Amino acid sequence: MSVPLQDQPIEQVREQVIDKLIYNYGQGVLSLEAFERRLDIVMESADATEIEAQAQDLPHQISKEYERSRSSAFDVTYDAGRRTEKETIFSVLGGSTRTGAWVVPSEITSVSIMGGSELDFSQAVFTSQQVTIRVFCLFGGDNIYVPENVNVVSRAFCILGGNTIDLPPVIHRRQVPTIVIEGLVVFGGIDVKIKRSIKQRLVNFARSMKQMLNAEK
Repeated sequence: MSVPLQDQPIEQVREQVIDKLIYNYGQGVLSLEAFERRLDIVMESADATEIEAQAQDLPHQISKEYERSRSSAFDVTYDAGRRTEKETIFSVLGGSTRTGAWVVPSEITSVSIMGGSELDFSQAVFTSQQVTIRVFCLFGGDNIYVPENVNVVSRAFCILGGNTIDLPPVIHRRQVPTIVIEGLVVFGGIDVKIKRSIKQRLVNFARSMKQMLNAEK
């Protein structure tokens, strides 16, 4: 027995409709222009009825193969067997970078004095459900890039500095880690954002699905 629309969380409705849009675009039912137009409405609307209406006329239901491809594309990578507890990053009169498929410890200490660090979690391998970043920024700053499907909580105390978190709502909520930022920022700043917009990721995934489905025909 299906749950009535009005009883479903709006983000769950949004996720289901996005999946159906992508799959039907991949099957050739929607043009790219129509797909992106409907996707914009689904991502921006706060009305569950309006969101659901964008997929009501679409004939194809998503398949198990689609679900596996989606999970592979959007789920965060975990490997508890590679667990490492702590890492300390010093950026003094310079910069430090962690990027690519690096293994994320459960606790990171970042010290930036007249310098800055860049922590890029976009392709990182998480080893625990929660990652704590302890920061000390003095005349410096940290840039933190995260995948779309993470929760970020900032408890950093800023003095004549800033703390900016610019993230979209979580979509495709599966194994969702939480990054907790703690510490002190003085005459500096912490910026948390994603490298690519969620719409860009979804459109790129839809195109890859279309290529895969066409190859199967």
